[in-house]
Amino acid sequence: MIIYTDSPEGLTANNLQGFFVGWLNPPSPETLLRILHQSDHIELAVDDQTSMVVGFISAISDNVLCAYIPLLEVLPDYQGNGIGKELVRRVITHYKDLYMIDLICDENLQAYYEKLGMVKASGMMIRRYDKQSGR
Repeated sequence: MIIYTDSPEGLTANNLQGFFVGWLNPPSPETLLRILHQSDHIELAVDDQTSMVVGFISAISDNVLCAYIPLLEVLPDYQGNGIGKELVRRVITHYKDLYMIDLICDENLQAYYEKLGMVKASGMMIRRYDKQSGR
């Protein structure tokens, strides 16, 4: 069974294995643990049989007007079971009183987010892939 929580308390890097599939320079589980602790809001999907995190979403916000979702990840073996959808729903619910919730994603993922009530927009970004693993 998948359990959802918004707290990283008690997690270790050992609970965070296997994320960032296909990234050229992925963050380590230790870096992911820091991300989860330092984000304004997170939601985690945990397999209660293994205590492993199988999905997560992070958000940063001013908690006045806007929030941004930088990361949504679900382990490959758990994809297609509604976990990502539930994580997004939980973040949107958490920030229901804010004017805007934004994210940037690759074009091939836009249809997924449209199904969750988001609309396409244009944006600008800087990517430093040599720093993709975090600092």
